[in-house]
Amino acid sequence: MSGRITNSEAQLRPDPKFNDKVLAKFTNCIMFSGRKTAALRVMYDAIDVMDERLKQYPDAVEGCETGVQVFRRAVENVKPYVEVRSKRIGGANYQVPMQVNPKRQQSLSFRWIITAARSEKGRPMHQKLADELWAASRGEGKAMTTRDQIHRMAEANKAFAHFAR
Repeated sequence: MSGRITNSEAQLRPDPKFNDKVLAKFTNCIMFSGRKTAALRVMYDAIDVMDERLKQYPDAVEGCETGVQVFRRAVENVKPYVEVRSKRIGGANYQVPMQVNPKRQQSLSFRWIITAARSEKGRPMHQKLADELWAASRGEGKAMTTRDQIHRMAEANKAFAHFAR
C-alpha cells in the first residue's frame, strides 16, 4: 500500500495553550526546519501582542475579546471565495473563475498572511505577524490586498465562467 495519503486532519493535535486546531495548523505553516517550539513561541507572542492591543483599543476589532478571536477573524477575512484557474480550450488558455473549496481557502489565507508578515523586514516575526493579523481582522493589510486582487481578477474574467467544470 505504498503512496497512501495520510489523514492529516485526524492526526493534527490542537495547540497546547488554546486547544485550537486551526491555530495548530497555522503554527505548522509558520514552522521552518521542524522547529515547532520556535514557531509556537512566535505564534503565542503574536497573540499576546494582540491581547495587549485589545486592552488598549477594546473597540478596534468588532466582536473580538481575545487574541485568538482576532486570529480567527483575520483568517476568515482573508479567505478567498473565487479564484482564477488557467484552462486550455481549443488551443487558447483562458483564466476561468472557479469556486474555492474550504480547505484551499484556509491554506491560501494562511499562506498570504505568513507571506505578508515575512515580507516586512527589521522587526521580530511575532510583531510582524501580530500587525498583519490585526490588519487582516479589520479588513486591511497586504494579505487582504492579495485577496482583493484575486477577487478582482475573477470578476474581470467572469465572461469565461461557462468554461468551469
